[in-house]
Parts: sequence; C-alpha cells; structure tokens
Amino acid sequence: MSTLSIAIARSPMRPRRVLLVLLGLAAVVLAAFFAALAAGEVAAGPRAIFDALRGQPDDMAATVVAQLRLPRAMAAFGCGGLLALSGALMQVLLRNPLADPYVLGISGGAAVGALSALLLGLATPWVDGAALAGALLSMFAVFGIARGSGSWTQTRLLLTGVVVASGCGALVSLLLALSPDRALRGMLFWLMGDAGAADRPWLVLGVLILGVLASLPMARELNLLARGERHARALGVDTRRVATIVFLLASLLTAAAVTAVGAVGFVGLVVPHLLRLVLGNDQRLLLPASALGGGGLLLIADTAARTVVAPLQLPVGVLTALIGVPLFLWLLSRHPR
Repeated sequence: MSTLSIAIARSPMRPRRVLLVLLGLAAVVLAAFFAALAAGEVAAGPRAIFDALRGQPDDMAATVVAQLRLPRAMAAFGCGGLLALSGALMQVLLRNPLADPYVLGISGGAAVGALSALLLGLATPWVDGAALAGALLSMFAVFGIARGSGSWTQTRLLLTGVVVASGCGALVSLLLALSPDRALRGMLFWLMGDAGAADRPWLVLGVLILGVLASLPMARELNLLARGERHARALGVDTRRVATIVFLLASLLTAAAVTAVGAVGFVGLVVPHLLRLVLGNDQRLLLPASALGGGGLLLIADTAARTVVAPLQLPVGVLTALIGVPLFLWLLSRHPR
C-alpha cells in the first residue's frame, strides 16, 4: 500500500475537525495579510490600513498600502495558493507525495517565454503573455508526447515532463548567456520570483477560487485514485477522465501562478506534503487547506523578502526555500514513516 493510501486509511474526515483546521489556517492567513500591509519603510497602523481597505486613503501610509502593499499581498496569497493546490493535485495524479507542480515542465516553458520577451525588450503585458503561452505550449507538448498514439501512464507522463523541463532549462541558460548585462537582473528576479511585478491581483485570486471550486467536486474520485488506479476503477471511477482533468487543471493553475510572479519554487512541494503529514490525505480537507496554507506561506515569504534587508529586495523564491526547508525537515523527523 502506498504512502498516500496509508494516509487516507488513517485519517477519516470529521466535519468539526475540517472546520477547525480551515478556520485556523484562515486566521493565520489574516494575521499574515495584516502584517504584509503594516510592514515596510513607511509604517502603517490599523487606521491607515482601514482607510486603504475602504478605498479612501487620506495620508501617505494609507496611500502606500492601497497602491503598493495591498495588490502585492493579494498577488502573493493568490499565487501561493495556486502553487500549493497544483502541488496537491499533482501528488495525487502521480501518486507520489514528493511530486512538484514544476515537475512536468510548465514552469520551464513559462520561463522560456518570459525571458525571450525580456530579451527582446518587450513591455510587461507582453512578458506575461509570453510566459503564459510558453507554459501552455509545454503543457500540451508534455500531454501529447506522453499520450502518444494511445493511453498514458504516470511513469510515462513523469518522464516526459522531466525531459521537457530539462530542455526548457537548457533554453533558459542559453537566453541568459545571450542577454545583455542591463537585462540580466530583471531576468534573474523573474526566475527567482517577484510578487511586486504582478499587476492583476484580482485575476490571480479569481483563478484560485475557480481552481478550488473545480477541484473539490473531484475529491472523492481523487481519494480513490490515490489508493490505486485498479482500486478506483473497480469502484466505478473513470480514471482516465479524472487523471486528464487533474493534469490539465494543475497545469493551468501552475501556469497562472508562474505568469504572475515568476518561478517561485518549493511552495507546491512543501505545503501539500506538510499538511498531509499533519492532517492526512483526505482531499476534501487537503485541497482547500493547501490553497490557504500555500497562500499564507508565500505571503509571509514576500513580506520578509521586501523588509528583511530593506531598501533592498530579496527574490521571494529564495525566502520560500529558506522557510520551507527547515519546516519540511522538522516535520519529516517527527513523522519518519
């Protein structure tokens, strides 16, 4: 029996427990959101934050919150939630608790598209469009090659994704080698993540909400699929249809997140796995919890990235790794199985 199957068997979902877990995560997210709005070179108190949220900033602090920190915090939360939700779906799809949403080359395709646009000196909307186009091309390439002339398997899909990701990595290295010095810093920041560059935070949050709403109706089928494809098919699950939908949905969520903030790593791997160790693997709880936990983690990391060494700004992807790795190792030491 796989690790995911054992987790399901040991953790029946109780409605009261689900409510308490989700409320606890929501409280952490709200605290992180308030800290993100308050922290910075220009300190903002509760009054300034309240004025900014009402849409009536009447001093410098409230204006900074409304125009700079609020959109950035919304984008960080939305993209973190997208990456973690995508990671949870990928881990069920591949039946591997250490699968990452970037493992299928979606991030690499987005990076090739974005860096190509940056190398050509195109404006931000074109960079975003090129990143999205690259992500979608990679998604269809992986799915088409893995499927071939017949059906695909988890192993074939994973191997195809790894090969496509390696090819995209080589193209990224080539683009960096060809780029002039003046463009290198922007390219490197995009590769390591920059929530400050996201200019449509409401769109990111909307995609996250749609992703959660689209994935929750499949929670029962995903629970059965995690126990094994043969077991799920015996219980009436159309495993090919579910697997195809999960792959497309997880890829689109990853593409949306990468397009908005760049290639932020570790969120999609760490958050679902940590929550699974603590809460079990019932997708009815894990999927919304991953969205909240991933959003909270990236929100905390982005706040630290812009305040720890202010006025300098650190790449948020570096902070997610520095936060996630110790947490991951600590929880693994407490749950060695």
